Amino acid sequence: MINEILWVVLLVVSFALIIVAYRLFGKMGLFIWTAIAVILANIQVMKTVQIFGLVTAMGNVVYSSLFLVTDIMAENHSKKDAQKAVWIGFFALISTTLIMQITLFFTPDASDSLSPHIEAIFSFLPRITLASLTAYLISQSHDVWLFAALKKRLKSKKLWLRNNLSTITSQFLDNVIFTLLAFVGEFSWIIIAQIFVTSMILKIIISFFDTPFVYWARKMKKI
Repeated sequence: MINEILWVVLLVVSFALIIVAYRLFGKMGLFIWTAIAVILANIQVMKTVQIFGLVTAMGNVVYSSLFLVTDIMAENHSKKDAQKAVWIGFFALISTTLIMQITLFFTPDASDSLSPHIEAIFSFLPRITLASLTAYLISQSHDVWLFAALKKRLKSKKLWLRNNLSTITSQFLDNVIFTLLAFVGEFSWIIIAQIFVTSMILKIIISFFDTPFVYWARKMKKI
């Protein structure tokens, strides 16, 4: 059960850090978290683990926190701010990929012992980045659009419904696109199917868990 316990801890810590960032830095804190989460999630996703008896890729929790960020932005500020967060994440991931690809071309010194490990991680990053950027732009932009549309239609009421409906449908889009682009040819179809199903289940759970944090953030805005 150690993985399951750690998963819950990671979930609570990630969402709590978003609230702390928002409390300390306002909108800027959410922009900062977006850049952090995009980079970390795309490194984490290279590690596969078993959660509740099923195989899944790491990164689900941190990546899903991005939907919490855009929902807070759209609820407390504007659709434009939420979309700006999406573009900040896009820029952060492209920048990381470019810098690390240049880094890999440097010839390591004889005393270097970490270079092979860095290469093992970041030589795989371009494919992960392509999959992530495609899935990220489509799913996050969809989340921003749907949340704003529901907010207008429901006249800013039923935040729990707007949050979960926009997040879950956007997570499904993200899961389909990313899983196909990132893992086909790398893993067997059985493993890919397990990763997809488990990731989707976990993302739905995460979506429900992030709802209290959206309400918490909205209350902070009113203070």
